[in-house]
Amino acid sequence: MGHAETTGIGAWTALNALVPDLVEAHRAVAVAQATEARLLATAVDLLLAREEQLRAAGARLSDADLPLRELSAELGAALRLSDRAVQRRLGDASSLVTGFPATAQAWQQGVIDAGHAGAILAAGLPLGPEHRSRFEDLALTAARTESAGRMPDIARVIAARVDPEGAADRIATRQADRRVRVVDLDDGMARLLADLPATLAHAIHDRLTSMAVTVRDGNGDHSPDPTAAADVIGAPTVVTTGRTRPESDSDGGADADAGAETRSIDQIRADILSDLLLGGAPVAHGDGLAAITGHVQVTVPARTLTGVGNAPALLAGNGPIDADTARCLAGAAPGWDRVFTDPYTGGVLAVDRYRPSEALKRYLRARDERCRFPGCRRQARGCDLDHTIDAALGGPTCAHNLCHFCRRHHTLKHATAWQVRQLQGGIIEWRSPTGRTYRDRPPATVTFVPDTDPPPF
Repeated sequence: MGHAETTGIGAWTALNALVPDLVEAHRAVAVAQATEARLLATAVDLLLAREEQLRAAGARLSDADLPLRELSAELGAALRLSDRAVQRRLGDASSLVTGFPATAQAWQQGVIDAGHAGAILAAGLPLGPEHRSRFEDLALTAARTESAGRMPDIARVIAARVDPEGAADRIATRQADRRVRVVDLDDGMARLLADLPATLAHAIHDRLTSMAVTVRDGNGDHSPDPTAAADVIGAPTVVTTGRTRPESDSDGGADADAGAETRSIDQIRADILSDLLLGGAPVAHGDGLAAITGHVQVTVPARTLTGVGNAPALLAGNGPIDADTARCLAGAAPGWDRVFTDPYTGGVLAVDRYRPSEALKRYLRARDERCRFPGCRRQARGCDLDHTIDAALGGPTCAHNLCHFCRRHHTLKHATAWQVRQLQGGIIEWRSPTGRTYRDRPPATVTFVPDTDPPPF
């Protein structure tokens, strides 16, 4: 079979026949996993009945966990799993079936898979019974269109918006657990682990990455990039510097390669981290690296910013953060962007700023947050801005003709038979070579929770 035939109509016909079979297989796996979860939940009911029998027979308190051990040992041996693994599965299955019945049903129907169900369970368990029904309804709506990989972040945001007071309490509790520890590895290595507030961790990683890129590409102008000062209005950020280009060598000979950087970005990041912690500055690299600051994007509702409301602030790419941290970032930010959202859908309508700047770019970063290919999680700051209709073909440079794609999916759009168009509300529709369409909604509309409280008049 020739190359032209394998890459032409015949190949797409074969793929078109394969896709529905693969989708059905994936659905069947989800149904089977949901059936297993329901059976495990039934086993928990048997366990509870067994415990009740023992209590009625006057069993000793010290033997209270023996029924669980008995049941877990039986199921573990039958499934070739450890009894401890079975115990964890029993707890999760029972919590899902009893606490989130609509999710269990959607899973049983193959509408969602194990990843979706697990994300909803993890984010919804801390909620009180009075919030769970609303949370589950909103989270399931998102799960029907979003990938399982995106669902943990989406579910956490929805949970925080449904119960902002509870989210604030949980954040405060978790921040009290911050610590640094070392885990010894083989061959003279060790792993340094730091549990930090998410805003600090992301800013540290961003600063290390900026420094690593500067070291790799050569030293240059390290002045701050004013367009990166605030990516979302109502969303103050920490300033980051612009990227630098390597300086050219006048001779262009062998000497130019003699000092070429051979370390990977990960290696350079690790080396700079050691410099900063041990020397107080990037002493092994120098030349302006200390001027590079970390960048984080935070969305803060206006009422929370003023201290009137309690809706959670959101860290892009992570989830809810406490209001005090958000207000602290806002006070230190050199500028804010103001984001106008639709009160009925949560979609971004417009972005403005007091000082003139690249408002369109800020609007698109606020709307997209990440690559707009279904399932991709790469943040917009690391993506390309692409004209949906090429500028060379007359496509306008405006919000309804621009969106963010990571380099991988940007290449997919231009170098393959995939096609893209942009619908109203910032919805991106991809059309595959087999003729199927896949839609990606802006994150703000996916995680939107309507405000049920009356205006504070």
